[in-house]
Amino acid sequence: MKYLCQVWFDGAVLAAMTKEEKAELGANSLNYDKDLAESGHMIVAQALQPPTSAVTVRVRSGETSVTDGPFAETKEAIGGFILIEAKDLNEAIRIAAGIPLAKLGAIEVRPIHSFGKDT
Repeated sequence: MKYLCQVWFDGAVLAAMTKEEKAELGANSLNYDKDLAESGHMIVAQALQPPTSAVTVRVRSGETSVTDGPFAETKEAIGGFILIEAKDLNEAIRIAAGIPLAKLGAIEVRPIHSFGKDT
């Protein structure tokens, strides 16, 4: 079964890290991605640009509106995601717990809905 692991963290915590700490976190994250790929759990992983680069799109009554930034006012924002393959939720949780940014923020694990396909 496929699970989306959303990586949430406070950008201020990351910004306060030293160059060396950021480099170590980056190396640990890339190594964990490599381990997931080698074990067959990795489907895709991507880091996102900061929330300030985001736009929010809404369509109401046929009209499209675009606003700068994310919708929610919060300290934590989604910083990336890892789409994984796991046998069940328990295995997905174990995998999510190994994501290095779980030590600084939170990892939301959500099953992927399959629309009539066997996956």
